[in-house]
Amino acid sequence: MDDDLLGRYEELPYPLARTAGLDLFRVAKGKHYVPVLLEVDVTRARAAIARHKRAGADLSFTAWVVKCVARAAAEHRRVHGLRRGRRRLVVFEDVDTALAVYRRLGDDESDERLPMPFVLRRADQRSVAEISAEVRRVQSLPLAPGEQWLEAQGYTPPAWLLPLAFRAPFTLRRWLYWEPLLRSPRRVKATMGTVMVTSVPVASRSGGGGWGIPIAIHPLVVAVGAIGRRPGPDGDHVELREFVSLTVLFDHEVVDGVPVARFLRRLIQLMEIAFELE
Repeated sequence: MDDDLLGRYEELPYPLARTAGLDLFRVAKGKHYVPVLLEVDVTRARAAIARHKRAGADLSFTAWVVKCVARAAAEHRRVHGLRRGRRRLVVFEDVDTALAVYRRLGDDESDERLPMPFVLRRADQRSVAEISAEVRRVQSLPLAPGEQWLEAQGYTPPAWLLPLAFRAPFTLRRWLYWEPLLRSPRRVKATMGTVMVTSVPVASRSGGGGWGIPIAIHPLVVAVGAIGRRPGPDGDHVELREFVSLTVLFDHEVVDGVPVARFLRRLIQLMEIAFELE
């Protein structure tokens, strides 16, 4: 279209699947998160992943972060607990981790992709190679128009139902879906897991870090930001090291400072020693 005042522009259809993201923002308003910003030395891990790739192993840095987060959460399980009512706390042994996986719209080769939820079951018990392969497999699945892919005990909602649900008022979806879901910790875990790891697409030409503050409803959320380079200690020497920026969100209704500090200390330790890579 052309307009003498506005210039050329075009109107595009708003993807119905994004309605699920808008619902998430509305529900997340009631969460009481405490954000923690970290910089973790990943020099050893990045070098180890590069060696594995030269040897033919297709390992993902984000998949390795998922492994480290899941392992630390399995050792400090309170950080991914869920409230049941006002007086009960449900703490699960397995760590089911939610990832936002970008999937292509339709069968064409266009660049249009949408972030879709994907639940990796028992991430703490899987290897980095297994996590990487599973993420690649899900990324290769095309996304049908109007479909929001959601793994819930192996159930995928029929394509015809989702457009109707997305067009309904949010109050109706909240009453029929969100409120029954969030009241049941077992249903939450089966539908969306208890931990979320997301990668925030930030970059810095100056070599510095960059953080993103995600919006989510999981009790534990980790956002992987930019990887920057700066001087850091290596034994008795100081050299140029690689640091990843991490944003960690904790649900303050579930956990307090001491369990959080123990989890963070273990997570940093696992990442700095290049856990499961060397």
